[in-house]
Amino acid sequence: MERPLEPSRLGDHLDRLYRAASALSGSREDAEDLVQETYARVLGRPRLLRNEDDLGYLLRALRNTFLNQKRAEGRRLRPDALPDQLDLVADPHARGPEAALDARELYAAIAALQDDFRDVLVAVDVTGLSYKEAARALRIREGTVMSRLYRARQQVVRRIEGGSACVGGVDRSDGHLRPTTTDRRRPARA
Repeated sequence: MERPLEPSRLGDHLDRLYRAASALSGSREDAEDLVQETYARVLGRPRLLRNEDDLGYLLRALRNTFLNQKRAEGRRLRPDALPDQLDLVADPHARGPEAALDARELYAAIAALQDDFRDVLVAVDVTGLSYKEAARALRIREGTVMSRLYRARQQVVRRIEGGSACVGGVDRSDGHLRPTTTDRRRPARA
């Protein structure tokens, strides 16, 4: 059962898409640009959806737009960054600098994850999809969502706490499973 994507309902998902874009890109400015570009692409021509899930479709479009931008960014020269000292205007409704730093650190840790882990973490923890909705949106199995989410959360915690890549006595820093030097268990007999 196909139905057209209604442009009038797209504003309902703006906050969730912005949070997902922040987690993908790691910065507020890039997140705003990413959401804007996603909406421009989606609204550029009529879209037909196969199910009732507008948010899942928009998250896939956001992720694809992000990946396309990253590919194009690799082929382009980047201008120099702005200076660190700019005149700032205080916002009375803004969070304190500590909270902003914590959020920035969290989003930077999420953005540094491998694509598979980042996509699952953004879908479930940032945008609030259920495991089933995330599995459908990412086109993977629900068990895979749970497994990747668990590992992604561990990696984010380690990055924020400054911990090592060692979990449970097994070194996973390069993707290979090896007992670490602190592992006191006996090796398995052959």
